[in-house]
Parts: sequence; structure tokens; C-alpha cells
Amino acid sequence: MASAEREAAHRAASDAEQVVWVDEQDQLLGGLPRAELRERGLIGRGTFILLFNSRGELCVHRRTLSKAIYPGYWDVAAGGMVGEGESYAESAARELAEELGIVGVALREHGRFYFAEPGNRLWGAVFSAVSDAPLVLQPEEVLEAHFIAPSQALSDALEKPYCPDSLQALRLYLAMQG
Repeated sequence: MASAEREAAHRAASDAEQVVWVDEQDQLLGGLPRAELRERGLIGRGTFILLFNSRGELCVHRRTLSKAIYPGYWDVAAGGMVGEGESYAESAARELAEELGIVGVALREHGRFYFAEPGNRLWGAVFSAVSDAPLVLQPEEVLEAHFIAPSQALSDALEKPYCPDSLQALRLYLAMQG
């Protein structure tokens, strides 16, 4: 299957995925297909995993052009929507494994935040992990990835398109580091 066909099939499956639907206080209301949640402007749950190497550099990656939101944008966090019946922590471990191929690492939670833009309303849980294992990029979601200083990512975001929700997650993490 060609890359574009694989991405389109992945996008269709992603849109049909049952994800958690919550209210403004992050109280569970049920599950809905991801595309319906987005189209109706409802609130979901998402995870943001900041992956660092042992030198303290942050993994940033560029999203594929087939992504429903922020296609082609740079992203400072692995992550995604929490599936129906899944906890924030379970979602974080799954997303880190799927997108970057990192498994078996300790995940630390750093808090939650509310994010709202048209087509992207969510409660996000911020996690961090440290690993020097080789990255295995999910071709349907990630075009490229590299490690840079967190301050460089914030500086780059002034000139390049970066996902605003994951930047909010990074800022929350950095504020909690003191």
C-alpha cells in the first residue's frame, strides 16, 4: 500500500475510534467517535507525553499532512485522544509506544489543563519520560523527529507552526519544574 493510501486508511480508522467525552470539569459523559466529537465541538481527553533523552533534550516531531488537526505542524509531545474505557496513564503509555516506539519507561504525570480552539477542545494530562532508546516513528502520524533543548522548541514555535495544545502542555511542565 502506498504511503498516501496508508495514511488515508489510518485517518479513517482514527476518525472512527471511540474516544472519551467529558464536560468542562473533566467529568465523564461517555464515548463518541473521534470525528463526531470534533465536528460537534465537544470536549475529549488527551495525553501529552514529553519525551526527554538523558541529556535533558526534548523530542520534537513533525506531524503527517493527513492529520485531522495541525497537519504538518511540529509537536513537542507524543500523545493523542484517550480511548473509551482507557485511563490517562494507559493512553499515555499506548501513544508513546505507537508514535515513537518507546516502551517500558516510567511515565510521570505533571498535571492537567483545559485547552479550547475550534475543532480541538480537550482536557489534557501532561506526562514526561526519559529514554535514550532509538525512536521508531509511526509513518502514518510522524514524518520526522529529533531532540532539542526545550527552550529551543519554544523559540522555534515563534517562527514555525507548532501545535498550540502541546506547547501549553510543555509550558505547564516547565512551570512545575520551578
